[in-house]
Amino acid sequence: MIKKTGRTIYLDYAATTPVRPEVVRAMTPFWANNFGNPSALYKLGLQAQEAVGNARNSVASVLNCRPDEIVFTAGGSESINLAILGAAKSFRKHNKTGGHIITSTIEHHAVLHAVDALAAEGFSVTKIGVDQEGFFKPELIKKAIRPDTFLVSLMYANNEIGTIEPITEIGKLLKKINSDRSSALSPRLLFHTDACQAGGYIDIDVQKLHVDLLTLNGSKLYGPKQTGCLFVRKGAHLEPIIYGGGQEKNLRSGTENVPGIVGFATALTLAHEEQNKETQRLEALRDYFISRVEKSITHTKLNGPAIRAEKKKVPANTPARLPNNINLSFANVDGEALVIYLDAHNIAAATGSACTSQSTDPSHVLEAIGLSDAYIRGSIRFTLGKYTTKAELEFVVKTLSSLVAQQRKTTQQLL
Repeated sequence: MIKKTGRTIYLDYAATTPVRPEVVRAMTPFWANNFGNPSALYKLGLQAQEAVGNARNSVASVLNCRPDEIVFTAGGSESINLAILGAAKSFRKHNKTGGHIITSTIEHHAVLHAVDALAAEGFSVTKIGVDQEGFFKPELIKKAIRPDTFLVSLMYANNEIGTIEPITEIGKLLKKINSDRSSALSPRLLFHTDACQAGGYIDIDVQKLHVDLLTLNGSKLYGPKQTGCLFVRKGAHLEPIIYGGGQEKNLRSGTENVPGIVGFATALTLAHEEQNKETQRLEALRDYFISRVEKSITHTKLNGPAIRAEKKKVPANTPARLPNNINLSFANVDGEALVIYLDAHNIAAATGSACTSQSTDPSHVLEAIGLSDAYIRGSIRFTLGKYTTKAELEFVVKTLSSLVAQQRKTTQQLL
């Protein structure tokens, strides 16, 4: 009999993260003391304006861009919608018909639902497929481009299976195509990447990535929920999707969430400073956990890129899988039931994306990589984080082994 642990072992960091104490301290003055509206001209307003400006400078430093290329938003979904819908509105402003968008089959639903809405309005959408490890191939992107293609939106790292995509390679490809288009009548191709899962784990230098638009989410970085930003490269034209007082360069109206912006910038800066050390720590824990589970539980499948021989898919010195992501499938097991049983032992894990955890539909990501229905039903995602320890993982392995064995025994008895 496995005894419960005294506190929750949290292994769903891809869904959200706790706010770091340093972030809370940075935000605290702006709740009740320095509470001014940044648009006001008196001292309280100017103090708030300075705080927002300092945060913008900090975020720009991490992304290696200009401060005026940062637009603060209320999280990843809003940033994604501003990038996609804003680009579409800008295209239609100058072109009354047509317009083609390229994305992939494994994107977050914020992307997929946004492009589906545009398809209903008459835009053309191409969704590129992926291989069995979740990688898209740059040659398929190139082949899908049409004269009226104005936007390519591809995620940097997948939230369910951890695949790190060849965004730099695709960015270089699109940059070359834009250079060839400069003397033609075709629109400039904008390249957007959803980097919500990438921040704090892999390089998000927008100059190296060659992206025009990049999305980040504070709640994935040990910052406050409903905070984030969209990088908008100078020359990339968007139309707003929220109208009002014209804040954030007329792209995101509404009184700025000063404590949230300060907290987001602080969290991103800290994650960037600790990135190399924390990535190495998490990779070691990830690989240990996968190895222990594979040895302890038969008929287990790791979904997404393998943790060994990774370099064949991506450029040298680039990891293929997020350091904290473990997506496993167990034959003859119900993943949703397993999550509930784990929770009864104070272990928090997930069956897939947190944004669709209430849905009974199978994971669109696992379907896209060709996983069988049986393995999709038996899938579970563990994502590690700042407070994960080896001792915790050892307890999880033992508990998981026991619960899987119980489920399989019950299944056999019912047959």
